[in-house]
Amino acid sequence: MNEVRVNGKRLWERIEELGRIGAVLGPNGERGCARLALTDEDRQGRDLVVSWMTDLGLDVSIDGIGNVVAAMTGRDPSAAPVMVGSHIDTVRTGGRFDGNLGVLGGLEVIETLLALPADLRPRRGVSVAFFTDEEGARFAPDMLGSLVYVGAMSVEDALDVLDADGVRLGDELNAIGYAGSMPCPAADAPHAYVELHVEQGPVLEDSGVTIGVVTGVQGISWTELTITGQSAHAGTTPMRLRHDPGYVAAAINVGVRELASEIGGSQVATVGRCEFRPNLVNVVPSTVTMTVDLRNTDEDQLRRAEAGFAALCNDLAASEGVTIERRTLARFEPVSFDDQTVDLVESTAQRLGFSTLRMPSGAGHDAQMLARICPTAMVFVPSVNGLSHNIAEYTSPGDVTAGADVLLNVVLALANQP
Repeated sequence: MNEVRVNGKRLWERIEELGRIGAVLGPNGERGCARLALTDEDRQGRDLVVSWMTDLGLDVSIDGIGNVVAAMTGRDPSAAPVMVGSHIDTVRTGGRFDGNLGVLGGLEVIETLLALPADLRPRRGVSVAFFTDEEGARFAPDMLGSLVYVGAMSVEDALDVLDADGVRLGDELNAIGYAGSMPCPAADAPHAYVELHVEQGPVLEDSGVTIGVVTGVQGISWTELTITGQSAHAGTTPMRLRHDPGYVAAAINVGVRELASEIGGSQVATVGRCEFRPNLVNVVPSTVTMTVDLRNTDEDQLRRAEAGFAALCNDLAASEGVTIERRTLARFEPVSFDDQTVDLVESTAQRLGFSTLRMPSGAGHDAQMLARICPTAMVFVPSVNGLSHNIAEYTSPGDVTAGADVLLNVVLALANQP
């Protein structure tokens, strides 16, 4: 029993069915999803996945932040289980695979294990989880549900988080019926956690490799800036007398790009949101609200980027005569995954005949939170054209199945450990 395989057709059909909830269609037939956390679409997606969990006879529990965990019992009920999973919420113009593959791939792993003869089932139980608000697209920070699950954020603080419209997370959680009774943080840590995920970048496809063996996750620094200047007439106010937050926002956008190039290596910088007020063609804006996303695999380099970004803001505020308020939305240090579990992913993939590449993750994942409490690793599969957070996001059925096969055999090995 060294090698077992999933039912790739069944897994693909579930991905397709879940993808129909909150479906977004592109002009060229692209099919994506819009299931922002704790919206009605998220509730529908949750209900569907939970129905599949209960159909398999799994023990389903929901905690105080809405994380859902479904468990099958192993031959030794006292042994800590192996956990797999991810998330099913999406960004506003997301794809069908980001997060969903990890949850549905985990469900497929459990269904495959349940079909084994009783004496061949693993010693440890296996659980599959989907965590609340992983994307952070509605409620910051990202990975919020798993952050609460591991005890790094209190459930009380998480429930009081507001979205951009001032709507409280706890109220929305109650509204969709997913405020559970299980305690936060989780009472017991898993034996290990493994997450299957699409790469969300172009490296695997460019390298012609099927399985990414993820060594860790980049550090993330999210900042929201509110730049306040002086609203004025666009035609009558000389340039030398302006206090223009729009100009400062543009300079910050260019400046952080130049800063990332100067630092080099894995440093990246992104301005993802920029909102002008009053947002009129003939008015110098009064305020601009914008976000800056800095990431690096090296904590010292990430701090260097943050210091450079802060200096840039200070210089621009002084030269243009504006004020800049900075608010931290998220800050996570880089995470290295467990060496032995990473090695197990690599050796398992190679034994199954798949090409492999060791690589860090440029995106944040629930796995980086679980790494705080148990040995953790991730399995990547290619993203076509490197696209993600995009309705054109796509991973082929063959690669989906390959990743799930690796996940299954890694889980089986971990679940049979003493």
